[in-house]
Amino acid sequence: MKIGQYTLSNPWILAPMAGVSEMPFRVLARTLGASAAPTELVSAKGLLYGSEKTQRYLRHSPEVESPFWVQLFGGDADSMVAGAEVACELGANIIDINMGCPVRKVTRNGAGSSLLCDPPRAASLVRALVDRLNVPVTVKIRAGWDAHSHNYTVMAKHLADAGCSAIAMHARTRAQGYSGKADWSLIKALVGASEVPVIGNGDAFTPEQARQLKAETGCEAVMVGRGALGNPWIFEQLANPEAKAPTPAQRWKLVHTHLLTHLEAVGDELRGIRRFRPHLMWYARGLWGASQFRQHITTVEDLSSLLQLCSEFFSNAEARATEASETIDFDVGNALG
Repeated sequence: MKIGQYTLSNPWILAPMAGVSEMPFRVLARTLGASAAPTELVSAKGLLYGSEKTQRYLRHSPEVESPFWVQLFGGDADSMVAGAEVACELGANIIDINMGCPVRKVTRNGAGSSLLCDPPRAASLVRALVDRLNVPVTVKIRAGWDAHSHNYTVMAKHLADAGCSAIAMHARTRAQGYSGKADWSLIKALVGASEVPVIGNGDAFTPEQARQLKAETGCEAVMVGRGALGNPWIFEQLANPEAKAPTPAQRWKLVHTHLLTHLEAVGDELRGIRRFRPHLMWYARGLWGASQFRQHITTVEDLSSLLQLCSEFFSNAEARATEASETIDFDVGNALG
């Protein structure tokens, strides 16, 4: 798949997720085989106003994250352009505009999935960025605002005419949030209608499901979101069908690396440990003794004790049979599109 001047090495992409798609996890996903890993949602106005907190979202590894794909949100062209220019100065090679986030704190400001209700305004944001930037501009959308407004083909036409290089679609509406089942037939319809490459997203929890989504819809690439939580090996298995599930020792080696790089990125041990707890809970999914382990880690707040607890658990835990769609505890209140 090509996005502007960039050619992705394979069709498997880590979806942008708030609180998850930070540099350490993106680097893991890329190292294991993901061809791209956009950043989590970043405020264009935060970049425009020089917010140090916002700029931290753009820390990346140039050696691993090439092309570096930054997802922005905003509701007006001026701030989006200014924020995107800052993002490019900080290393962005591709700019993605979020038009799918269902969270009210985003939509009430005319950003995220609220743009689905106004295709001409959505297109004006794309055109403003395309006219001012020298990097490809992509968009992530949902199928529509609700079941009565599936307007993704209309959106695609407006976005393509404005110069969009690719469209990613989560096959749910804004009203659905993450409930129900993603309707892959909508992605197939978008592929047939779109003038630009389409990236499919929604319910690709396993390598088999990701491959099925691509085969059934004809999309050029697949974004894997919740299926990668606690399982970045999914990209290794997608990039190499012969790859095996990790052994307990391999699992702990990667969790250990992720934990230490996460703490380094956060820069504060206690805050880093608390923020990493969701990752540990996801990594424990599908392993014997996961419930007891999850209870223990909620009380541990020093690194040496945490490392000992995790080493004892992950180095010995064997996988148990689980359903592919096993519930994943995910903070959808902060999730993206």
